[in-house]
Order: sequence, then structure tokens, then C-alpha cells
Amino acid sequence: MIPAQTGSILFTSRFASVCYGAMLPYAYAVSKHALVGLTKNLCVELGQYGIRVNCISPFGVATPLLRKGLGGIDQKTVEEFICTSANLKEAVLKANDVAEAALYLGGDDSKYVSGLNLVIDGGYSTTNVAVREQMKEYFG
Repeated sequence: MIPAQTGSILFTSRFASVCYGAMLPYAYAVSKHALVGLTKNLCVELGQYGIRVNCISPFGVATPLLRKGLGGIDQKTVEEFICTSANLKEAVLKANDVAEAALYLGGDDSKYVSGLNLVIDGGYSTTNVAVREQMKEYFG
């Protein structure tokens, strides 16, 4: 990328990169925050070469991996739980939404965007709802 004087690097983190004290282990949250720090550092170092560096931090998407981690529960139940945790109601985060964000940040439409951590969390990180309590209530 440096010889070409252009490029786009895109990291994927998680909402834990900006939201502390959620249901996630401390070391996990720190590792996600570290990706945001790396994004910002590389943005500064690589900008002189025309290379953009950004990060996407989604909340929960009811993927098979997440569903397995929650004990194999069905997709609809996971999506309902995620929606109750988010500030933005009546919207469900899908994998395609994250893919669209990646296409934007990796493409020419974002030619002047670098150092951004795009948080896709339905407003969760602004409200910091107690997910641990909601999990107990929702899943028993």
C-alpha cells in the first residue's frame, strides 16, 4: 500500500471497545479497545501515504457463533434480547448492516474518512444499559 500511495485498512472490533462494564470479561474489553487504539495510531502513521485506517464496532448480531455462545438459542430470541438492550427500538442489527458499513469504509465514498471507530450498536454505548441484569431477566 505504501508504494501505491493508497489503500484502506479496516479492523473489526466490538461495542466493548467503547462501552465498559458490560457483560464481557475485562481482558476481552481491553483487547477490543486496543484495536481502536491501533486504528488511531496507524491512521496517524499511514495517512502520509494516502492509506486510510478505520474500525467497525458492532453490538450483537445473531450469528451462529453468538447463538452457540448463548447456549444454542434460536435467532429470534437472540435478536429480541439484543433489541431490548439497545437504545434504538424497532430495528434489528443484521450481518448485512455491518457488511454495508465495511463497504462504505473500504470504498471511495469514504475517501476522507480515517481514524474512525464506527460503532453500530443502536445507541447502546450512549445509554450503557446493564446487560448482565437483562440477561438474567430475559434468559433466566
